[in-house]
Amino acid sequence: MAPPESFLPLTPVVFDILVSLATQDRHGYSILVDVRERTGHALRAGSLYRALNRLLDDGLVEELDERPDPALDDERRRYYRLTPLGRGVAVAEAARLEVQVKNARTARLLTAQGTPPGGAAGAGAARRAGWRRRGSNR
Repeated sequence: MAPPESFLPLTPVVFDILVSLATQDRHGYSILVDVRERTGHALRAGSLYRALNRLLDDGLVEELDERPDPALDDERRRYYRLTPLGRGVAVAEAARLEVQVKNARTARLLTAQGTPPGGAAGAGAARRAGWRRRGSNR
């Protein structure tokens, strides 16, 4: 079996899915809702299911055969669970990101509260200088 570090770095979508499944087994829509509530960003269904298929293929996530009480569930839902390897990969990525955040603080890119120095003005200055979020066309 490949070591967890061999899967790094993860994409934000994959990391969000692994974090969501680290707290409990979930179906796809539940993952979408959890990611939106936790991050404030909506994950697209197509992105979710493409990533879940890769995670299933890589053995980081498994599809469950067990179902909740049928009276409380829709039989079309597919439930997913983090595997031990998937948990190890999520832990390794969280540790990698923790080092990145520490380095950003050392470089004075973030305050101890996790905001850019000067508050939102720091983020606004980056946008005015032409920096865009990955995948943004604006």
